[in-house]
Amino acid sequence: MTTRFTDELRALCIDEWNSVINHKFTAELAKGTISQNVLRKYLIQVRSSRLVCDRNKMTQLIHQNAYKPQDHRFLDSFVVLLSSMVAKARCLEDRIPGCQFLALITGDENDYFQRSFDSLGCVDTERCQIPNENVTTDFIKLMKDASEGTLGEMLSVLVVCEWSYLSWGERVLPITKREADGATFLTYEWVDLHSGDYFASVISYLRGLLDKEKDLIDDDGREKCRIAFHRAVRLEQDFFDMAYT
Repeated sequence: MTTRFTDELRALCIDEWNSVINHKFTAELAKGTISQNVLRKYLIQVRSSRLVCDRNKMTQLIHQNAYKPQDHRFLDSFVVLLSSMVAKARCLEDRIPGCQFLALITGDENDYFQRSFDSLGCVDTERCQIPNENVTTDFIKLMKDASEGTLGEMLSVLVVCEWSYLSWGERVLPITKREADGATFLTYEWVDLHSGDYFASVISYLRGLLDKEKDLIDDDGREKCRIAFHRAVRLEQDFFDMAYT
C-alpha cells in the first residue's frame, strides 16, 4: 500500500508534530483551566482574522506613529494564503471546497474573536498597538512566501495549519468542559471550531489535494513541500509556547 504524501511529510517531523497536538495549551483549554492572560495573548497574536480598529482611532494612531496593522494578524495572512491556493488550484472542482472554507473562516470564526475580545476586555486601540511576537512575524512571512510560491507549498502550509488543529481538537473534544461544568465559550467554542465532521472534511480535502500534487511535480517541487511543511510545524509549536512567555 502506497504511503500518502501527507503522511510522509508528517513522519519527517513527527516528534515536533506530537509536541503540537499534545501541548499543554490544548489540555488547559479543554479543561477550562487556561489562564486568561495566556488565552488573551494567544488570541491577539495567533488566530485573529481582520483589522477592526475604527477609522477615527486608526487615523489618530497613524498620526501618533503608533499604529501597526497587526490586529487580527494571523488569519488575515491565512485568508490570503487560502485565497491564493483557491486561485491556483488545478480545476473548479478543487476550488469549490476552499471557497466554502473561506466563508467559515470569515464568518463563524471571526465572530468568535469579536466576542472573545469583548469578554476579555481587549479594546481595539490596545490590540492595534501590541507588536508582533517574533513567531507571529515568522509565520506571517511563511504564509506570504507560500502564497507567492507553488501550489504544493501553499497546500503544505495549509495542511499543517488545519490538520494539526483537527488532531488536537479531536483529541481533547471528549474531555472538553462546557458551561454546565463551569467553562465559558472562550474555551469550548475554540475546540468546537477545530473538531467535528465538517472540519474533518476540510482537512480531507486539503490533504487530498496535496497527496495528488506529489505526482504532478518534480523532485525539487516535492522538496519545497517538505521544507514548507516542516517550517509550519515548528512554528505551530512555537505559537503555543509563545502564549506562556
